[in-house]
Amino acid sequence: MKPLARHLHGTPPAAAPVPPVSSSTASPQRLKLGLLTALVVGSMIGSGVFSLPQNMASGAGAGAVLIGWLITGAGMLMLAFVYQTLALRKPQLDNGIYAYARASAGDFVGFNSAWGYWVSAWIGNVGYLVIVFGTLGYFFPIFGEGNTSAAIVGASVALWIMHFVILRGVRSAAVLNAVTTVTKIVPLVLFIAIAAAAFHAQQFSTGFWGNPKLPGVLDQVKSTMLITVWVFIGIEGASVYSARAQQRSDVGRATVLGFVVVLALLMGVSLLSLGIVSQPELAGMKNPSMAGVLQKVVGTWGAVLVNIGLLVSVGGALLAWTLLAAETLFTPAGGGVMPAFLKRENEHGVPANALWVTNGLVQLFLIVTLVSNATYLALISLATSMILVPYLFSAVYAALIAVKGEGYTAGESARYRDIGIGALAVVYCCWLLYAAGLKYLLLSALLYAPGVVLYAWAKREQKARIFQPFEAVILAAIVGLAIAAAWLLATGRLSL
Repeated sequence: MKPLARHLHGTPPAAAPVPPVSSSTASPQRLKLGLLTALVVGSMIGSGVFSLPQNMASGAGAGAVLIGWLITGAGMLMLAFVYQTLALRKPQLDNGIYAYARASAGDFVGFNSAWGYWVSAWIGNVGYLVIVFGTLGYFFPIFGEGNTSAAIVGASVALWIMHFVILRGVRSAAVLNAVTTVTKIVPLVLFIAIAAAAFHAQQFSTGFWGNPKLPGVLDQVKSTMLITVWVFIGIEGASVYSARAQQRSDVGRATVLGFVVVLALLMGVSLLSLGIVSQPELAGMKNPSMAGVLQKVVGTWGAVLVNIGLLVSVGGALLAWTLLAAETLFTPAGGGVMPAFLKRENEHGVPANALWVTNGLVQLFLIVTLVSNATYLALISLATSMILVPYLFSAVYAALIAVKGEGYTAGESARYRDIGIGALAVVYCCWLLYAAGLKYLLLSALLYAPGVVLYAWAKREQKARIFQPFEAVILAAIVGLAIAAAWLLATGRLSL
């Protein structure tokens, strides 16, 4: 069987078997359903929800916002079902973001899926630290918008405190994440309760399909869907930590349960706001716009509450994404597609070297933000674009195993349901790539290209062939797009 055909049939190359769970991840580090669900919710609820009312209303009326949520909810539900299905049908595959791509198309594709996810995670963490201290600027002007000298020093201190907390143990960090997840949900639930009490149906229905300054309904819907890409990133959180789950079945349950909780919160925040503030006024609000909406209802203390909630929320998301980022280097290293030094765990079962590399780059880019005055939105846009390809690989693999019947008993009816779910998830992921646009495709290639060095390093350690013929074609495409992006950036024709 040719390499490509073998990869498409879900068999990883013999030279790089999927590693067993290490002994250091034994029972003390096992994560139960509650902690896995908290990882999903904690990684999805970060900063986006607090700016959601203005972000959604900036290009759409209430009707288009509602349609956008229905479409996005359906699409992301399919993706949640994809991770649930794969956790059930392929329980031997650890860290789904990497393993599913590798099983479907080989080592290099699996590596790129893990690399893209990892880069997205730590760039997003830089953005989180920037907005934490930008929010503190509401109380302490010395922090400005989060990219002043004082803010970078403060962010660096916070980064390394969190780093050493995680080194004490993954389960301890996951418990802390669960606490912050519950804490940050409280102001969101309070906001929804107050907004529901102050909701005016007439306000919501006025200009339901948008005012004359807005484009047509289809374009309005499209604008809302682009925003929801960011607020739902993290739905795969339990899948990334599948090797540390106490029960594999909990991975899928945590994914779907986390999705339902977050969808309800996001829809409540964005739709109820349109029943309090008109679309044009909401579109012009300063972010975090939740603060402006609540201040309109209850006064200044509402804005203070939202800003404090934002700090707790982003702090919890930062912890969750640091855990996910380190795990995304650790598992592929055990499988031979990342350098071996990244698979070392400390005495607490923490992937220590992967954590040091991740947070070292976060620290470097914090300094870059001071020099370049990079903004939160620019960082988050780039982080979002990097994660779309890993999502697509997962959806394709779910559809493939359902079509071939891998992991299913003969005549099992669930197989046909899963074929449909996988196909819909693939279509939705392709739509997200289209919505991101050529600009972010080029910028993503520029960040994917350097990863080739680590991949070649890992293969040289094993004295294995670096690229199969079809992988060389993928490499040429990535390098070609990266060169084009570099040239366009140098000539000023492309910018973040």
